[in-house]
Amino acid sequence: MQQKVTVKEGDNLLEAVLDNNVDIDGFGACEGTLACSTCHLILPEAVYEQLSSDISEEEMDMLDLAYGLTETSRLGCACHVTKELFEGVVIKVPEGINDQR
Repeated sequence: MQQKVTVKEGDNLLEAVLDNNVDIDGFGACEGTLACSTCHLILPEAVYEQLSSDISEEEMDMLDLAYGLTETSRLGCACHVTKELFEGVVIKVPEGINDQR
């Protein structure tokens, strides 16, 4: 299922999901503190490449525990929206969530 959402520039992708009432069970359990992997998202390769320099060691540690990890996985709480990067982009949500709190 695909759902279109509106996002304010500067928000992170976790906020975008929550603000648009997208129903993903358990998503964002730590409320954006990089303390779980429940906001794991799979970005298109071009978007991931633009954001890859922003990934922190803490985020990488959490991603190692995420369900369905891919080469373009990021945590939604760590990815901030810019119009140039995210307008019209389709972001995938893994089929499962692995809460590592």
